[in-house]
Amino acid sequence: MDVLNAMQVFVSVVETGSFTNAAQSLHMHRPAVSKSIQLLEQRLDGRLLNRSTRRLSMTPEGEAFYHRCKAILDNVGQAMASLSDRPARLVGKLRVDLPVSVGHLLIIPSLMEFQQRYPGIELTLGTSDKPIDLISEGVDCVVRLGALEDSSLIASGIGYLPMVTCASPAYLARHGVPERIADLSEHFAVNYFSGSNPRTLEWLFVQGDEIQTVRVRSAINVNDTQGFVASALAGFGLIQGPALNVQPHLDSGALVRVMQHCPVPSKRVSILYPHRDLMPPAVEVFVAWLRSLMTDKGLAQP
Repeated sequence: MDVLNAMQVFVSVVETGSFTNAAQSLHMHRPAVSKSIQLLEQRLDGRLLNRSTRRLSMTPEGEAFYHRCKAILDNVGQAMASLSDRPARLVGKLRVDLPVSVGHLLIIPSLMEFQQRYPGIELTLGTSDKPIDLISEGVDCVVRLGALEDSSLIASGIGYLPMVTCASPAYLARHGVPERIADLSEHFAVNYFSGSNPRTLEWLFVQGDEIQTVRVRSAINVNDTQGFVASALAGFGLIQGPALNVQPHLDSGALVRVMQHCPVPSKRVSILYPHRDLMPPAVEVFVAWLRSLMTDKGLAQP
């Protein structure tokens, strides 16, 4: 039995979602794919996949084996590339999910430098502000902002985004300009909530050595950054968000910064991936490149 080939077949079945799709991807006959998985399970003396008429799913043992197979296959690809005369020492695919604003305004404009440095890595990018399941969606790593929910994922901080409190001139003309935290009780906010969770995020302010949390009455609640900024521009209420998202509107006067003597703590930027000890080389260099990018942009420290 060719164990390495069987591992490639198993990974393809998991990532394509079916024996038929894996067979097409690998240019094999479907019975050969099924036989390869059966022999692998016999060799390991355990079931890797739950099979049904509608879908496949990994067993807990299969999920652990999948991550190890991915790391091994990535290392094999890197080893093969290092012995060739090609300039790229890393090869393979890397699928990353980014927050919309951070992806569009910070990472993607600089991403050509990463591609030129590692031309053997084929990038697939998703941009979303909603939580995703890395395993079921075949994503290698995700970048997220702020506090993270408890999970089995490994989280590594890579930098911080400065935060501001602001509103449109039209809103401030109607409701006045808040100067103190206590003034916020008379105001309305465009509040942000994450994914399908209806609980809006608290506002944070630095007060001496402490962080004060505040809830501001919602004029509207949104769960994506484009809608968040658009609602502020439309005059729904105050917003508290990353300066990265609103700086062009602050520069143009479409939004006005308020409460500058009440600073907002910077928002942590993190990258998440399944296992530290099994991190594929492509993920490892992408994390290192992101850290370097944040440093170059002056965003490595709060």
